[in-house]
Amino acid sequence: MAEVLSSVEARLRSALGEPEARAAMTFVGTDRIEVLRFLDPGRSPDSGEGEGAVVRYATLGMSARPMADPTVVVPDPDRGPRAELVLSVRAGLADTDKVLHPLAVLAASPQVEGLVVSAGASLEVGEPLWPGAPFSSVLVGESGGLVPDLELAAPLEPVRFLPLLPMTPNEAAWKRVKGAQALQERWLAHGTDLRDPLRGSVALD
Repeated sequence: MAEVLSSVEARLRSALGEPEARAAMTFVGTDRIEVLRFLDPGRSPDSGEGEGAVVRYATLGMSARPMADPTVVVPDPDRGPRAELVLSVRAGLADTDKVLHPLAVLAASPQVEGLVVSAGASLEVGEPLWPGAPFSSVLVGESGGLVPDLELAAPLEPVRFLPLLPMTPNEAAWKRVKGAQALQERWLAHGTDLRDPLRGSVALD
């Protein structure tokens, strides 16, 4: 377990740089979950050459054990999907550091609730992701983008770094009916800034 997490942290550092801060949480019956905070300074918005600073939060600990189907009586200790979660938001617009606890809760959900987290899934927090946030749930995106998948020695499956896309309640309800792909297409068609911590819901049918 320690070797896996050491490799996971090395992959996060290679993709996102050195973490500015980290917090650790332990829930009853679960392993330790950490959340690392990375700051991507970007470029000055006034320069016209890029976007402003983006803060990224990545979990560390979710991948220590493979996720298992809750109907399996004796889970395989080695085989099964492994993942960590990554959330990216624009810095300085909201108190997004309060998302550390909700992220740790989501990362612990495979151990606590027997969830198998994968792309296209909705994860419900049950409260705003941070104070004043218009989001209480997230859509799990496809891995392999910001942080490349991490191959592990057989028979262990790769660790996938899954981006989390905050959803408003209206978007979450629409996604349940139309599906994840339809919601993502709607965001794309309207040029939705998914890293804006204060954005409103995209226009929905």
